[in-house]
Amino acid sequence: MKDDLQEQGVHRHPSGHEDGERIDQPGDLLRYERELWGQGIIHIAGLDEAGRGCLLGDVVAAAVILPRDLEIPGVNDSKKLSAKKREALYELIMDQALAVGVGRVDAATIDRINIKQASHLAMKQALEALKVVPDYLLIDAEKLDSPIRQLSVIHGDALSQSIAAASIIAKVTRDRLCLEWDLAYPEYGIAVHKGYGTKAHRAAIQQYGACPLHRRSFLSNILVEQQQLF
Repeated sequence: MKDDLQEQGVHRHPSGHEDGERIDQPGDLLRYERELWGQGIIHIAGLDEAGRGCLLGDVVAAAVILPRDLEIPGVNDSKKLSAKKREALYELIMDQALAVGVGRVDAATIDRINIKQASHLAMKQALEALKVVPDYLLIDAEKLDSPIRQLSVIHGDALSQSIAAASIIAKVTRDRLCLEWDLAYPEYGIAVHKGYGTKAHRAAIQQYGACPLHRRSFLSNILVEQQQLF
């Protein structure tokens, strides 16, 4: 990367991988992409995940490669957008992206290998699903075991359009899965809380116990409380 990125906390490693720190001041969401384009790196994949902190369901990751110089108004960290805005941007990204890949890892695998490794696995699946091979990866606060050069950007979904686009694809994909899961297990209110540990969700677990979609490794305290109640 260029020297000015090094000044922002980017470090080179002998493997050729790079990791980054958040740029404190708000800025251009194409800042990272433009510097890479300027070096002749064209196919830049942004990666992010959704559902990492949930008590229930898959962790979902997305990889998105956008055309050079494309700027999509409104694209930002998916958590800062309304559901309606995310849905509209999802369709726009899917229509205009050079390639989109999605990966998902279920609750049983999360319990077996832990959520960090499951998130990495979902990201690798998303990369493998891309129909265009990326030249470079911009990843939200993670580093992947990959031969592709990469930059880990803390709060990257608010600093890079590519990562923000991936966060939107991952979030909308997972929210749609939540609607399906809600039909199978309506007593838990999944369509409302999306699997997060809300008061209502915890109360439902205490009342009905865990369903097959729950991450048992996340529920130890709640299940102990349930046993004490009954």
